[in-house]
Amino acid sequence: MTFDWIEIIGYCGTAATIATYSMKTIVPLRVAGIVSSFLFIAYASINGIWPMLATELVILPLNCLRLYQILRLMAQIKGAPDGAYLAEWLEPFTRTRQHKAGETVFHRGDAASYMLMVQAGRYRLAETGKEFGPGSLVGEIGFVSHDHSRTMTLLCVEAGTAGEVSYSDIKQLYFQNPKFGYFFLQLLGSHLVDKLQDARGELVVIKGHAAVEKIAAE
Repeated sequence: MTFDWIEIIGYCGTAATIATYSMKTIVPLRVAGIVSSFLFIAYASINGIWPMLATELVILPLNCLRLYQILRLMAQIKGAPDGAYLAEWLEPFTRTRQHKAGETVFHRGDAASYMLMVQAGRYRLAETGKEFGPGSLVGEIGFVSHDHSRTMTLLCVEAGTAGEVSYSDIKQLYFQNPKFGYFFLQLLGSHLVDKLQDARGELVVIKGHAAVEKIAAE
């Protein structure tokens, strides 16, 4: 059985379409879809298969648009400072809360249902002494903790205001905006690394005290 070149184009288009269903990542999938559309447009044009031609003429620009969007998103993520856009995305969802100096904003172990974006003043985590000024985000760890509880106590050191963002709004943003999800994970990761470094520092201090006590005993 022999095939002419027109049939070969059709079979190549079929192979490219099948390949799109085997792709695990979005960029190769879109590329395979674009190649498939070009091949089927050529095949349908030559053979006068107008329904197929119309379909592919619609699918081709859609795949090109989606490929452009994902490549632009990847470039923005690569070139932007860590967390640079988080405040911008969260701003429409904030409910402003005022706090007095010396006020405890939340306690360790409290139920966590929101994150704070500091707008003015100064806040401090009681357990670590880490401070947060305007533009800082705090309280996000409760979003991913298994029981949604506060892991530390937050104090207001200098009277100020903070925008409260509910976890339900954060979840909505996380699933609807890939860029927000990426930077939010970066924020979580940086805070977890800080906690790990603090734990290591405490371990070094404990070992140092133990060594001094041992020497004194000898």
